[in-house]
Amino acid sequence: MKTTLVKENEIERQWWLVDAAGKPLGRLATEIAALLRGKNKVTYAPHIDQGDFVVVVNAAEVKLTGNKEEQKVYKHYTGYPSGLRTFPARHIRAKQPTRMITQAVSGMLPKNKQSRQMLRRLRVFAGGEHAHGAQKPEPAGV
Repeated sequence: MKTTLVKENEIERQWWLVDAAGKPLGRLATEIAALLRGKNKVTYAPHIDQGDFVVVVNAAEVKLTGNKEEQKVYKHYTGYPSGLRTFPARHIRAKQPTRMITQAVSGMLPKNKQSRQMLRRLRVFAGGEHAHGAQKPEPAGV
């Protein structure tokens, strides 16, 4: 058997639409990460970036199970001595609801140059409207 590798000019990228309303954050993030990596394609190879574009809407309505709304902590370092800032998930949901999904997906991608390119193809919107209607994203089965 032969292994056929896809060339850079043969990669076809689709646009997927994911509605995050009422879905658990971790389970949603794994599905989004798989779409960004291209694991849903027959020609998947880990060293070739052939993932798709993903548009996520209703990020503010993503579900956190258990007591994570109060106990889950998001950290940010300012760059100054003793500049570590910690915020509970409810604070992040109120101020930057897109950060919850972006950070969860980022943690599920490989830590290399490819992951930074994949994250550029992730578009997260807090509400139900998005700016990518011209690309005609298909609803993902997530």
